[in-house]
Amino acid sequence: MESQMSATAHPAAPAAIRKAITGASIGNAVEWFDFAIYGFLATYIAAKFFPAGNDTAALLNTFAIFAAAFFMRPLGGFVFGPLGDRIGRQRVLAVVILLMSAATLGIGLLPTYASIGVAAPLLLLFLRCLQGFSAGGEYGGGAVYLAEYARDRNRGLTVTFIAWSGVVGFLLGSVTVTVLQALLPASAMDSYGWRIPFLIAAPLGLVGLYIRLRLDDTPQFAALAETDRVASSPLREAATTAWRPILQVIGLFIVFNVGYYVVFTFLPTYFIKTLEFGKTASFVSMSLASLVALVLILPLAALSDRIGRRPLLIGGAAAFVVLAYPLFLLLTSGSLAAAITAHCVLAAIESVYVSTAVTAGVELFATRVRYSGFSIGYNVSVAAFGGTTPYVVTWLTATTDNNLAPALYLVVAAVVSLATLLTLRESAGRPLAGTAGADVRR
Repeated sequence: MESQMSATAHPAAPAAIRKAITGASIGNAVEWFDFAIYGFLATYIAAKFFPAGNDTAALLNTFAIFAAAFFMRPLGGFVFGPLGDRIGRQRVLAVVILLMSAATLGIGLLPTYASIGVAAPLLLLFLRCLQGFSAGGEYGGGAVYLAEYARDRNRGLTVTFIAWSGVVGFLLGSVTVTVLQALLPASAMDSYGWRIPFLIAAPLGLVGLYIRLRLDDTPQFAALAETDRVASSPLREAATTAWRPILQVIGLFIVFNVGYYVVFTFLPTYFIKTLEFGKTASFVSMSLASLVALVLILPLAALSDRIGRRPLLIGGAAAFVVLAYPLFLLLTSGSLAAAITAHCVLAAIESVYVSTAVTAGVELFATRVRYSGFSIGYNVSVAAFGGTTPYVVTWLTATTDNNLAPALYLVVAAVVSLATLLTLRESAGRPLAGTAGADVRR
C-alpha cells in the first residue's frame, strides 16, 4: 500500500504555500462567482428563458436547471478526480476553470425564449450542466491541492482558504448584481443588464487560468511520481480501498450543502418572494451574512487545528438541529431587522461547519486516491443535497403553504450529518495518510 511508502515529500516552503493558497483560492472564487450569479439572477432568468404566465412555475424551472448542473458534478468528479490522481492536481485545476468560464460566458450570450422558443431553456440546461461538470473537479481538487501543500500543524487553516474563497465568490456575485441593479434603469437591467455578470466570466476566467498555469504540482504528488507509485486506476482503487471514507464524506457534507445553499442561494430569493421584502433588503441581508462567514471561517479553521475537527463539526451540526426552526420563526416574524439577524446567525452556524468539514474530508484519504475519493464523495453529496436544495425548499414551501418548511429540511440534514460525525476519528495535527509518520491503520 501507498501508506507504507518510505519515500515522502519535503515540506513546502512558506512562500510556496502562500503561492498555492493564492492560486487555488483565486481560481475557486472565480468558479463560485460564476455559479453564484445564476442564483442571484434567478428571477430574471425565469422571465427570459421560460414562458410567461406562471411566475412560480418559471422560478421552479429555473431552480430545477440550477439543480441539474449539480447532478453533473459527480460525473465531473468521476472524470477529473482520477485524472488528477494520474496526471497531477495542477493540470486538472487549470482545465476546470477554463471550462467553467466558457460555459458561463455562453449563458451570457444565449438568446431568450422569446427569440428561439424551447431551444433557449435547453441550451441553458446544457451550459449549466457543463458548469456542473467542471465544478466536479474544482472544489475537491483545490482542497486536495492545499492539503498536500499544508504543514500538519496548520492544515485546517490552509485548506479552509478554499471554502473561504467560495464565500468571497458568492459575495462578489451578489455585489456585482446589486451594483448593476442600482446603476441601470429597470428596463435596461431586464433587457441586457442581467447578461453582464455572465460576460464578466471571460476575463475572470483568463486571470484564473494564468495563475493556475504558473503553479507547481504538490510535493506529495511529485513524490509519488518520482517513485513511480502513481495509481494506474485510481477510480477502481478508491472504490475498493476507500469506500468507507467516501460514504463518510457523503454523510459529512449533507448539512454542509443544505445549509450552504439555504443561506447563500435560497434565502436571497426567499426574502423577496416569500417574505416580500425588497431587493435592497435582500442584498443587505445577503451581504451581511456573507461578511459574517468571511470573518468567522478562517479563525474557526485555525481553532480546529488547536482543538480538533470533531468538536467544531459536532457543535455546528447540533446548532442547526436546535436553532434552525427558531431562527426561521424569527425570519418570518415580519420584522426586517429580525430577519437579517436570523440570516446572519444561520450564516454563523454554517461557518462553524464549513471551517472544518473540507479539511476533515480530505484527511480521510491516502495520496494515491485523495483527489478521486474526496471528489466523488463530495460531489455525490452536493448533487443530492446541495444543488437540489433551492428547488426542494421552494417546492416544500409552496406545496405545504408553510414558510417554515426549509427549517425542517435543514434539521433533518443536520441529524444525518451528526450521525455520520460520530463515526469519524480525530485527524487534526496528524500527517496525511500516505506520508511518512502517518497512521497506517487509518
